[in-house]
Amino acid sequence: MIKLYGTPLSRAARCLWMLREVGVPFENVPTHFAGEAQSAEFRKINPNGRVPALDDDGLVLFESLAINLHLAEKYGKDLGPRDQTERAQQVQWSIWAVTELEPGVIDAFLHRVMLPEAQRNAKLADAGEAKLARPLAVLDAELGRRDWLVGGRFTVADLNVASVLMVAPIARIDLTSFPRLQRWLGACTTRPAARG
Repeated sequence: MIKLYGTPLSRAARCLWMLREVGVPFENVPTHFAGEAQSAEFRKINPNGRVPALDDDGLVLFESLAINLHLAEKYGKDLGPRDQTERAQQVQWSIWAVTELEPGVIDAFLHRVMLPEAQRNAKLADAGEAKLARPLAVLDAELGRRDWLVGGRFTVADLNVASVLMVAPIARIDLTSFPRLQRWLGACTTRPAARG
């Protein structure tokens, strides 16, 4: 059976979403990023001491987006690529999500929600949101040309990008200037598998 190590309050959430999408049996091994992930035992699974990590019948992977790309290709049917072009585009959007979107989202989330009040810095939160202006415009424009990012259907590319942006409302990131992005994000995050 597939084992996913991590908790829903970490990047493991996107892998839990993917596992529910593909509908394969799995065990979620609750592993907190601040405690259990640092243990010597867990570092045998992921030497980085981070979650998530996946054990798929002996294939051990870390990095949430790599896990999701693997799951989509092996189990995902329409969630995965139909050809090399789609594979390349799914990888592109997945990497784009963590390089272009995630840093700003995390800064806003940490300094508006996650950190204790005394440790929050409004300037860092606002700077994080400001970093998002260009990539959000890129995504909104892309979604003006198509309903989904790859292949005319919901795929791992949509899931990986949406999993980064789904905390935007909690982090009070203003998306009102991006109506196509808002429509798409709503379509992604209201899927039954996204809600757990």
